[in-house]
Amino acid sequence: MSSLRVYAIDGIVPVVDPTAYVHPSAVLIGDVIVGPGCYVGPCASLRGDFGRLILEAGANLQDTCVMHGFPGTDTVVEENGHIGHGAVLHGCRIGKNALVGMNAVIMDNAVIGEASIVAASAFVKASEVIPPGVLVAGMPAKVIRPLSEQEMAWKAEGTRTYQDLTRRCLATLVETAPLTAVEADRKRIEIPDVVPLTTLKQRQG
Repeated sequence: MSSLRVYAIDGIVPVVDPTAYVHPSAVLIGDVIVGPGCYVGPCASLRGDFGRLILEAGANLQDTCVMHGFPGTDTVVEENGHIGHGAVLHGCRIGKNALVGMNAVIMDNAVIGEASIVAASAFVKASEVIPPGVLVAGMPAKVIRPLSEQEMAWKAEGTRTYQDLTRRCLATLVETAPLTAVEADRKRIEIPDVVPLTTLKQRQG
């Protein structure tokens, strides 16, 4: 943990469960609580210098995401929450097993219901309450429709992939120097079960 960019403020020190993975380029300040099995990606910013920030068990906060909130508030990603690249969470609550898409913004006092999906680049207004199990999209975000069973299964599988990534990072990710040339037999990372939702829909007609 000594290599992490973790800062106390006003005597309050971030908390990171030993089974979580926080990339060394992420920044954790003050009142931050990262729970068991969580993943925090490169260049994520968790600024607990005003309000409390909580990642519950199995949640992931991907690269360049921002979490922040006003004094006296909690910004929470509940169990198995999934926060895509570049999303901004400010003083909001993301429900259990919900997904926030890439570059989406969730504002103060908004609540994303359990197992709902916020589309990429959506803007969820302050104090908006999104019901469980729906897709929301747009600026401002509106409920589009209920999620299909296939979409909910895809989301759950995607979150399990990030929980696997947490374990892979803890076990094998190391800082290293780059090679100067590509090897002739360069291998690929093989994760055959991880496919985009669009591909799944094409396969299933």
